[in-house]
Parts: sequence; structure tokens; C-alpha cells
Amino acid sequence: MDPRGWSVWLKVDVLLLIAIQLRTEAMVITSSGPQTIQKAEGETVNLGCTYTPGAEDKGDLDIEWSSVSPDMTQKDKLILSYTVDQIHHYDPDLSKRINLLTDPKQGDASISISAVRASDTGTYQCKIKKAPGVDMRKVTLVVQVPPSVPKCWVEGGEEKGATVSLRCKSSKGSIPLTYVWKRETGGAMPTTATQDAQTGELLIKNHTEGNTGTYVCEAKNGVGEAQCKYTLHAYNPTDKVGVIVGAVIGALLLLLLLLFLIWLLVCCCHKKRYQKEAANEIREDAPAPESRPSSRLSSFRSVTGYNTHQGLQYTSVGGHLSSINESGPINPAGSNAPSTVGDRAAPLKYDHQYGYAV
Repeated sequence: MDPRGWSVWLKVDVLLLIAIQLRTEAMVITSSGPQTIQKAEGETVNLGCTYTPGAEDKGDLDIEWSSVSPDMTQKDKLILSYTVDQIHHYDPDLSKRINLLTDPKQGDASISISAVRASDTGTYQCKIKKAPGVDMRKVTLVVQVPPSVPKCWVEGGEEKGATVSLRCKSSKGSIPLTYVWKRETGGAMPTTATQDAQTGELLIKNHTEGNTGTYVCEAKNGVGEAQCKYTLHAYNPTDKVGVIVGAVIGALLLLLLLLFLIWLLVCCCHKKRYQKEAANEIREDAPAPESRPSSRLSSFRSVTGYNTHQGLQYTSVGGHLSSINESGPINPAGSNAPSTVGDRAAPLKYDHQYGYAV
């Protein structure tokens, strides 16, 4: 081989040895756990971060745990730090749920998060600094919600010869959420049955008596599972024509009943109106009450327009107003006008119907 080639290879080996030597003497995080951890909501998770400082790392120990932003243009969020035997929390939501597992000076900067929530899902970074050494590690936490107890029901009917649809659905649960139907009693799953693991639907075509029994639906995801049961029956087909005829007859009877009630209401209103009009006619035909003598005389005076004058004497109504006597002359035109003496007023006749003289 060319001596120049040997020289190049020798330089490369020397550089590799130097790099390995420097790497073994520098700060190294030794945690080898999974990079992605799945936990159910409410559980406690441990995020490992063990380390080994290099021989030249003599500075103060500085530990930082931060939540890595999914947006590379945004800054990471510091949640916990350890410096000179002091622990600092920066996230109020995590301050009561996050703690260091042991004394970090012993080579373990791992943390635990209790009662994890779906909002805790994310990537966390552990950074260890001990000048001049520094190293970091990232771990992803996925918090999932276990499926709630699903609801099992049949959509449509359970008639023989028809297609039966069994449904299953959980109201809560992190995706991906899958559904599996199994037959618990009655034998194996019908050969005409097909199911959809995503929607939770079990279709049984050409339903027969042999398909009856108890069916179990199991909903599950990466952190839990739950199930429900449904007992399937097989009924004879209903007489659809009879049902339709019965519905039409019932609607007609209801309409007739409604019309009858309206007719009764109208008759009742007419009857009340007639009774009211009859009562008004009776009151109009009733005779007027007779007036008192004094009121009759007052009425006579108001109707005839006569006022009481000096020298005139009026007879009472009881005497049928037979005469009006003059006690002296009346000179309406003044002292120069001639006066008539001896003139008498025409006699008046008393009318019993009106109560005064006319």
C-alpha cells in the first residue's frame, strides 16, 4: 500500500481515539428507557434522566426540565430547575404534581408527574450541566383517556329475515379507539355477520332464530378497555298493512273527536249569548216605577218650563191640577203694558203612565 495511504488512516484512527477519550471524560446521560411513554389519565409517570459526569466536570450541578414546544419557532417552556441544592418550579399547573425522584447529586435527575392529564401530553427535555460538561435527553409522554363503559343497542328491529344492526359506542376515550363484538352465548358468531372496528357496528344479514343470544362489545385503546352486552332476539315480521290501516283509522277517529269538541264549544257559546239577549229584553219590557208626588210635581215644572212666580198658586198633582188661580195681575212687558185680568190657564190632565200632567 502507498505510504501516503497508511499515513491518512493513522491520522483518522488517532482522531477517533481522541474523540472517544473526550466523550468518556465528558458529561453523559445514561438513561436508556423508552423514548415514548404511554400512560392512562390519572396515573403517575416517571421520566428518567440518570447521568455520569466527566473527570473534568468540576462546576456546579445545574439541572433543567422543560416542555419542548412543537413549534420550532417558539421557545421551550421551563418547568423545573435545580441549582445549588435549590429546586424551582415554573409551571403552576405542574408545581404540585412534579418532583425529583432522588437527590440529583447522586447521578439521578429523574422526575415523576402524578395524576397525569391529557394536557400533559408532550415532549420533555432533561438538560444536565456541570461545567464544562453538558448533555441532554428528550422523552415523549402520551396521556390517554381509557374508554368509558360503552352503550350497546340495536338500531332498527330484530325481525326474522331482515338485516339486524348492533351498535356499540363509548362516550369517552382517547383515539385510536377500537370495538370488537363477540358472541357470549348461543354458539359461534353468525356466518352472515360483519363488523366495523372503527364504528362499532355489527351487521347480521338474513336474521334467524339461530342468531339469538348474548353479544358482548369490547371497546379498547392503548391504556384501557371496557365492555357492554346485548341480548339479541328474533321476532316474526309485523303486518305492516294492518299497522298502516290502524294508524289511518286512529287518525280519522281523532279528527272526528276534535270536530265534535269544536261543535260543542260553538253550541255552548250560542246558548250563553241567547240567554244574555233574553235577559236584556225582559229588563226593557218591565214597567217603570211610579214617582213620588213631590218628584212628579218637579217633573211637571221642568217639562212645562214654568217657574214659581209671586201671585200664582199651584194645585197639587193629587187634585189633577184642576185650576191655577191668579192672586194678582202679571205684567211681563213692564208697568206701561196693558195687563189682562181674569185670564185663566187651560186645565191640565194627569197621565198615570208618565207620572205627571200633560
